[in-house]
Amino acid sequence: MPRFYCPQPLAAGHTVALPDPVAHHAWVVRLQPGAALTLFNGDGGEYLAELATLDKKGASARIVAFIDQERELPYRITLAQALPEASKMDWIIEKAVELGVSAVQPLAAQRCVVRLTGERAEKKSSHWQGVIVSASEQSGRNRLASLGELCQFEQWIGRADMASCLLLTPRSTQSLANWSRMAAPRAISLLIGPEGGYTQQEEDAAIARGAIAVSMGPRILRTETAALAALATISATWGGM
Repeated sequence: MPRFYCPQPLAAGHTVALPDPVAHHAWVVRLQPGAALTLFNGDGGEYLAELATLDKKGASARIVAFIDQERELPYRITLAQALPEASKMDWIIEKAVELGVSAVQPLAAQRCVVRLTGERAEKKSSHWQGVIVSASEQSGRNRLASLGELCQFEQWIGRADMASCLLLTPRSTQSLANWSRMAAPRAISLLIGPEGGYTQQEEDAAIARGAIAVSMGPRILRTETAALAALATISATWGGM
């Protein structure tokens, strides 16, 4: 059954106009009036609906019933990801949302090759928000992960709760797997570096503010692998998958 994000009030028994991107998608895939849909607006739960009208100008749906269904992890995970090269950030965000991350915080670090400012940063943020929506539609999540504004590494560690932050670094002798087995499930942030990792100065600054240094084992992972491996490790240990 197709799932669509509709950021508007939804209620059983009502007929609503579908957002333009949803209407366009329904037109492209040639859905027919009467087709079953699932709608969600990010406030929790989902709505069973039927496509009521569809043409090139737009579409509407009749909402049949509300389903009180949640698919969130029972603890919050924030992914604080330093900007990687090219389109890797799209892939990281998409898969992180599928794995249940609650928030994504893009960071600008010293070894980041990509530099985003001004209008370019705004366009990227809008694009990443679309990635979050699409991944939520696909994975069955009824709440959207929040997306933070691109922030300098030094600024973020200065205002974040670093005592709940896990810094992934190959320099650590403590593995994430062992740490997660010893720790009780709670809200955490995963601090992932860019290609080449964080500099020694950046790592020292994070640890000085309370970050917990952990490693993913003896092999060096790419930045796009580290984030997802860490999320999967936490979820496998703490449950919620």
